[in-house]
Amino acid sequence: MHRTIFTTPVVNTLLRAFSVGFLRLTGWKLDGALPAGQDKCVLIAAPHTSNWDLPYTLMVAFALRLNIYWMGKAQIFRFPFGPVMRWLGGIAVQREKSNNLVAASAEAIKAADGPLQLVVPPEGTRSKTRYWKTGFYWIAVTAEVPIVMAYMDYPRKLSGLGPVFVPTGDIEADMVKIKAFYAPFKGKNASQFDHA
Repeated sequence: MHRTIFTTPVVNTLLRAFSVGFLRLTGWKLDGALPAGQDKCVLIAAPHTSNWDLPYTLMVAFALRLNIYWMGKAQIFRFPFGPVMRWLGGIAVQREKSNNLVAASAEAIKAADGPLQLVVPPEGTRSKTRYWKTGFYWIAVTAEVPIVMAYMDYPRKLSGLGPVFVPTGDIEADMVKIKAFYAPFKGKNASQFDHA
C-alpha cells in the first residue's frame, strides 16, 4: 500500500498530539483499542452520515495509533486533491463501475508488510440508504482477517473500537449481529442512518 500520513515520520507524531488534544478539548471520548494480534483487519465505519466523519476518523485513528486506509468515491480524488487524499490514506472507488474491489482490497491486506486496517463504510454513501453494502464483509472473508466494529456516536461524542467479529460465512446471520451492535449509535445526521 502507498505511504500515508500515518506512516510519515515526525508528521504522524505531531498529528497524534494534535488529535489527542483536539478531541479532548472538544469533549470527545475514546473507547477501546485494537486487540493484540489484530494488526490486519477490516474496520466497519458506521454510521457514516456526514463529511465530518473523515476528519474525526483520522483524528481517532491517530489517537488510537491505527494505520488506516479508507475508501472514498473517485470524485474526491480528482485534481488537485488526489495526492492529498491518498496521503490521508484514501483509496479511490469507482462506485458506478463493477470491478473487483473485494479481491484487490483483500490482496492488498495480505501483501502489506506491517499493520493495516482498512476502513469501509457499509452504507457506501453519506446519503440516506436502506441497505448496507456487503463489500466490507467479503473483503474480510477473502483476506482471512477479522472485522473490528468501529463507531462514532455524535450525540454522546463517543468514538472507538468495539468487539472483533470473525465472519462465519453465513452473511445473513452475521449481518443481523453486526447491525444489532450498531443500533445504539447515531451519526451527525442521524436520520440518514437506517438500522433496518
